[in-house]
Amino acid sequence: MSMTRRGLLAASLAAPALAQAQAQDFPARPLRLIVPYAAGGSADASARMLAEAMAGPLGQPVVVENRPGGAATIGAQAVARAAADGHTLLYGTPAPQIISPHLMRSVPYDPIKDFAPVSGYKRAPNLLVVHPSVPARNLAELIALAKARPGTLTFASSGVGSSSHLAGELLKFMAQIDITHVPYRGTSAALTDLLGGTVSMALDTLSVLLPQARDGKLRALGVTTPARSKQAPDVPAIAETLPGFDAAPFNYIAATGGTPAPVVAKLNQVIVAILQRPDYLARMEELGEEATPSTPQELSATIERESARWKQVIEAAGIRVE
Repeated sequence: MSMTRRGLLAASLAAPALAQAQAQDFPARPLRLIVPYAAGGSADASARMLAEAMAGPLGQPVVVENRPGGAATIGAQAVARAAADGHTLLYGTPAPQIISPHLMRSVPYDPIKDFAPVSGYKRAPNLLVVHPSVPARNLAELIALAKARPGTLTFASSGVGSSSHLAGELLKFMAQIDITHVPYRGTSAALTDLLGGTVSMALDTLSVLLPQARDGKLRALGVTTPARSKQAPDVPAIAETLPGFDAAPFNYIAATGGTPAPVVAKLNQVIVAILQRPDYLARMEELGEEATPSTPQELSATIERESARWKQVIEAAGIRVE
């Protein structure tokens, strides 16, 4: 056997042992959990809650680092370019790997190869609401109204490419209606105009819109999860009228592509255990969130499936972010 072949054989035999040793020594220092959004938002709050819970089982602090901008691509790029050792994690939303690659001409990373899925984290429903001046008491009536008045009804969103924007586009796509998108800089600005009747409707965060609906300032017509939400069991799911409708943003955790499988497995074990704790689940339920732990393989399949689904909606709507 030549020296080259012997070297290759020795390396191949040593690789699994090296990876296992890396997992045993992991983590060797504090971890970074990069959130591709500004501090103070929903993703930031959820990431900090998870980081605090992860620190004990891992024996190292988990530091949340906000890297906003570029439709979530700046933070994702930081993870993609980090050392593939599991010490840098991405707090994933649909934007970095699923939405932005279809909205933008190019992203500064490979949305699949540059990330190693770890585990799903949560799903949270959005709520479809209309201003009380809109003469629709349910989704079927809203669809009929939109078809009778094409282009006259408007829906607010927290920005182009946001979950509230894409939920509206999915509604347009599946119901085959023409409603006009009005983007804002954040949910707060959109809510102000919605309450004032400047825009007709919105599909945005349930925790923000439900209190307004309970007070009679808005009318709730449906939640964007496939089934009804425990937070609003009296509000039907949009899917009850449009079968297959699902526009509930899901969040997940990913590491840098190439991170050793034993390290990914250790991170997965820690996160899944947290998402099985009754006290942690109770905190999530208070926020209207549903825990979605998964294997890395299940998360990979979900990302692939969601990417294909939203690509169809984005292309049909002709949405583009430069």
